[in-house]
Amino acid sequence: MFLKFSAWYNTDLVIGDEYMKYGFLRRIWILEMLGFATRMKYYGVWYLTEGACILTGLGYKGIDPKTGRVQWSRLENVNPWGIETAQNTRAYLENWNKNTNNWLRNYMYLRVTPKGKKPGFRASLATFATSAFWHGFYPGYYLSFVLAAFLQTVAKNFRRHVRPFFLTPDGQRPTKYKIYYDILSYLVTQAAFCFTTAPFVLLSLPSSLLVWSRVYFYTILGTAASMAFFASPAKSWLIKQLNARNRTAKMDQHHVQQEQQQRQRQPFSRESTMEEPIMGGGLPSDPAKELDDAVREIKEEVDARRQRGASVSMPTGQDMKEAVESKIGKKL
Repeated sequence: MFLKFSAWYNTDLVIGDEYMKYGFLRRIWILEMLGFATRMKYYGVWYLTEGACILTGLGYKGIDPKTGRVQWSRLENVNPWGIETAQNTRAYLENWNKNTNNWLRNYMYLRVTPKGKKPGFRASLATFATSAFWHGFYPGYYLSFVLAAFLQTVAKNFRRHVRPFFLTPDGQRPTKYKIYYDILSYLVTQAAFCFTTAPFVLLSLPSSLLVWSRVYFYTILGTAASMAFFASPAKSWLIKQLNARNRTAKMDQHHVQQEQQQRQRQPFSRESTMEEPIMGGGLPSDPAKELDDAVREIKEEVDARRQRGASVSMPTGQDMKEAVESKIGKKL
């Protein structure tokens, strides 16, 4: 696939005059395919290396406790499907050059963070700058990795302050609009990274800036606008809206729980029934039969509530007396 796609999408195409004959969206698509073709080369090399490590036993990772099968992923370095379907920068970066990323996380990202504080933009920038230095001294490396640090910071803000609106207040389930967020975030992530990684492929500063200018620096402008947005009062407004939404949901949930508890404490009906015709002296026609009917009705109501899943029991003692009085409409 690398040989086939690289013949169609290569550096000569994006720096040549023919590239500007296409529309803006087509030029972005070509950048995406240039990155895809380049990734094919790395996928192939890493898989061949991983296969060799597995054959020598170096890839052994023990037994999976869930499936009971042997794992050979100790030296797995790339997850192509995770990269090509990534909906955010975290998924994109975590699936690329995985072992190096783990090393950078443990020995750079976490170490440069002051004790007691969470890693922020400075930690991300230091980590990406170290990665760029590790790759070499071509300007394209530094353009790609420095921009990636800004992308990661922007993506964190969107994930923390925008994504929760597309989840239920408890954050456990997606709303019916979550699919639209997922589609948009996938398109934005892939478009942003094909722009960001172009200098990684082109390497030289003039070629990198030329290609970026031909797509109007769209990722840089979008990143700058997003950082300005989250540095403005808009971020506080989003937080307030999210907190208000969560408070409303908690109040509604508490109200529902109170209603359920109230129904469980009242397992029988308090509604009065039609009185039997009475004779002279104010006595019912058959007092014993009336009491038996009232008890039978209470039992039927309790059984019906149990069948619907309610946790109720047959009233006894004073509760039974009150229930019967409620049924017959008189004091015993």
